[in-house]
Amino acid sequence: MLKAKEQYENRMSARGFQRPVALKARRKIIYPDSDGKPMADNTKQFDWIVKIKENLERIFNDNSDVFIAGDLLWYPEEGNNKIRIAPDAMVVFGRPKGHRGSYRLWEESYIPPQVVFEILSPGNRRAELDGKFQFYQKYGVEEFYIYDPDRIRLIGWIRTGNILIPIANMNGWTSPLLKIRFELASDDLAIYCPDGTRFLSLFESDQIAKANYQRAEAECREKERLAAKLHELGIEI
Repeated sequence: MLKAKEQYENRMSARGFQRPVALKARRKIIYPDSDGKPMADNTKQFDWIVKIKENLERIFNDNSDVFIAGDLLWYPEEGNNKIRIAPDAMVVFGRPKGHRGSYRLWEESYIPPQVVFEILSPGNRRAELDGKFQFYQKYGVEEFYIYDPDRIRLIGWIRTGNILIPIANMNGWTSPLLKIRFELASDDLAIYCPDGTRFLSLFESDQIAKANYQRAEAECREKERLAAKLHELGIEI
């Protein structure tokens, strides 16, 4: 843990940030699991947050060292519960799956989320987004994506050295870390998994599962019907 902390502090120092000064704790610091803000401001924003988070879970289901969360508070500095942010969705490579009340960097081997997503709503303000960008740039995010479902507008940044630089064209862009592809149309955004399948909503996934179940049931009944018919004819299989 000490080595991980030192490596993290060295990375931060290389970016021009001073190492935090250790202070004697006079009282136990509480890191709340909630900031009191709603996860989403409307149904469209909520649907997109859930779609991205759940499909990423599906992609990395078999990888035990990829942690994915939605609307989870991230505390980057031990001893300061005011510096925090809750990405709409975030991906952390190198950390185990499991439930967390918040993501406290010092308890996570000093591994920051590498990929974060923000889904806009009409209530978002430019100053708020600028603050999020500065936070993600400062604390080590490698890829940052913002999607506005009302305007069908997707923008992204990727880390080069100490800064996040804009991605020139997001249409057809494939995330280097996630291996997912973004395709923009006039009426919606489509995201594709590494295997080429499209990101689905929970409702779409449920409908497909029901259709597959009904198809399997029908095939089973047909086999039973044919077996019974053959038995009547004295043919055993």
